[in-house]
Amino acid sequence: MSKIGLFFGTQTGKTESIAEIIRDEFGGDSINLHDMANVDVSDFDGYTKLIIASPTWDIGELQSDWEGFFPEFDTMDFTDKTIAYFGTGDQLGYADNFMDAVGILEAKITARGGKTIGYWSTDGYDFSESKAVRNGKFVGLAIDEDNQSDLTEERVKIWVAQIKREFA
Repeated sequence: MSKIGLFFGTQTGKTESIAEIIRDEFGGDSINLHDMANVDVSDFDGYTKLIIASPTWDIGELQSDWEGFFPEFDTMDFTDKTIAYFGTGDQLGYADNFMDAVGILEAKITARGGKTIGYWSTDGYDFSESKAVRNGKFVGLAIDEDNQSDLTEERVKIWVAQIKREFA
């Protein structure tokens, strides 16, 4: 399998921690981590497989590093790129916009030609609305470290196995 670029934004460190867990679950060597605080458009070059990760910040907003980078997407072509997504959020405290940031990113990247993989069931979550739900599933792995941290490890293992197959 070719190298995967995992691009993450993080505010409190939770999304970065999950990115590291995902990298380790993949086996370490196959994923390069990129913190959006230090990313340039050219950092996406050379990858045909991406993982995009963001917390939903405040009330349904992009994390600040993603927000600053977001206009750059209009100059980028994601044709021939396969992308998996994961996000972190609080489904109880922000039930009306749980995982919205991931949905915002996925919609923009898909509009620029990206192919989404790694859809994840909404079963087992308690939220009202989300911009990350398409056809009854999340566009990627939803992690709630605030309310369901005991489920994170198993969810990551299942999702990584799923996207390994889908990337193949």
